[in-house]
Amino acid sequence: MSEPTVLFETRGAVALVTLNRPQALNSFTRAMHEALWSALDRIEADPAVRAAVITGAGRGFCAGADLSEFDFSDGPDRIHRADPGPVIDQAFNPTVRRLTALRVPTVAAVNGVAAGAGASLAMTCDLAIAAPGATFIQAFSRIGLIPDAGGTWFLVKKLGLARAMGCALLGDKVGAADAKAWGLIWDVAPEGQDCVAAALGLAQRLATLPTKALVETRRAMRAAASNDLDTQLDLERDTQSALGRTHDYFEGVAAFLQKRAPQFKGE
Repeated sequence: MSEPTVLFETRGAVALVTLNRPQALNSFTRAMHEALWSALDRIEADPAVRAAVITGAGRGFCAGADLSEFDFSDGPDRIHRADPGPVIDQAFNPTVRRLTALRVPTVAAVNGVAAGAGASLAMTCDLAIAAPGATFIQAFSRIGLIPDAGGTWFLVKKLGLARAMGCALLGDKVGAADAKAWGLIWDVAPEGQDCVAAALGLAQRLATLPTKALVETRRAMRAAASNDLDTQLDLERDTQSALGRTHDYFEGVAAFLQKRAPQFKGE
């Protein structure tokens, strides 16, 4: 039996998902996307899971698409066989959409290089913590393509146009410290601490908070990028009204009034 390309385990209320093709820097095959979707299905189906961490096995986080799955050999229909569009449409885009809609908050533990769509994967997660030696590379211009898997959207939103353009056009490595300073990631793990352990600690903290409110916060803040103020005000009103029917809203207010720690259930 071959080793699974995606590993899944739960640690209390946190799901740990590990991309597991270390010999290929965890670059994605189509089968690996499907294995990741199965892991996300398990998270969706288990109410005991309140947060998720995504990381990579070995020395890399994710090197994007595995180009060995493309057929560049000479012969008829080469352009069709080497076309990256179908794998983006059928694999990478569904992965991004599923992660951004996941019912729990997500944390990327960027343990090493995050290149191409691997960098996009890290940006897709709600928060990201990198190892001090991790790097982020927009490698697309080196092979005649543009950032994908949401890269053109996430880069501009996180970095602003000037830095996003520099990263995308030049394809230079961005170290973990600069990634934090620029707003690409949330934090860098302290020297000597494993970034997965740091990410698990952050996820465990998220798992004690009101899950639905966290996910609705994610949705509202991403909507703000395209909404005008009036539309966003209406969205905030409607979301608050919906959250006002949840257990965690009543528990949070009761705990505040009673000056005690809240016991959120994610409900």
